[in-house]
Amino acid sequence: MAKVLVLRTAGVNCDEETAHAFALAGGEVTTLHIGSLLAGDQGLGDYDILAIPGGFSYGDDLGAGTVLANQLRTRLAGDLHDFVDQGKLVIGICNGFQVLVRLGILPGWEGEKAASLIENVSGKFEDRWVDLKVETDNCPFLDCSGENGESSSRYLQAPVAHREGRFVLRDQALAERLLENGQVALTYRSSEGEGDSEPKAAAGAYPDNPNGSIMDIAGICNEKGNVLGLMPHPERFVHRLQAPSWTRNPPGAGESSLGALSSAGDGFSIFSRAVGFVNDRADKIS
Repeated sequence: MAKVLVLRTAGVNCDEETAHAFALAGGEVTTLHIGSLLAGDQGLGDYDILAIPGGFSYGDDLGAGTVLANQLRTRLAGDLHDFVDQGKLVIGICNGFQVLVRLGILPGWEGEKAASLIENVSGKFEDRWVDLKVETDNCPFLDCSGENGESSSRYLQAPVAHREGRFVLRDQALAERLLENGQVALTYRSSEGEGDSEPKAAAGAYPDNPNGSIMDIAGICNEKGNVLGLMPHPERFVHRLQAPSWTRNPPGAGESSLGALSSAGDGFSIFSRAVGFVNDRADKIS
């Protein structure tokens, strides 16, 4: 069974939802304060998946995710890089994405401070639902190809809740590098024409792109694909009834009202794919 570590510290407020999502997907979940890692009570090596949840770690007093990133860099950098190099999975959601970018684990280009997540173009906290497209099959969290036993739509919805979610790169050449490497994981899509099989690109338009990220980027992965960072909150949509539209979407053919409400939301697949990937890999080794 995939062992999942959900990391928490002061100001993190999405750890319980993230733990619930992984447990629902069949993971063996431990929620651990960073102090236990720093004290050596437990180690990253005991786990298969590391999740850095959303929230406002340490109040974001020195910038979103900065203090937690500095803690990990100065105290746990070796363990964290070993974890990634071994091909184990890491997901950073919202504040967790900001942490991974500030650490340089994303985009993951050694020695380069290539990217940042800065204040939204709107200049305000954005709390809304967005439409997304999965852009890569190179990431176990997002693989829609069916190779890991789960083929599904490339389109999903999830809520965002952030003030510093605008993904930027140092120069245009780095944007091309992201695309060439298949590291653009998720993009924002237009909400117009919902129900169409191919929602249009947000094309930078607000509010479909809620923060002004270049190339409508909502999430990226490292080159190996085992580290994912995203601004939307998939852990907040693991049950269909969590969507604001649930009362307007009647049950499908042959589906009871109770069954419709208990079915999975779009975000659940991100957690179930990751757990399935780890379990499949363990089965192959054994």
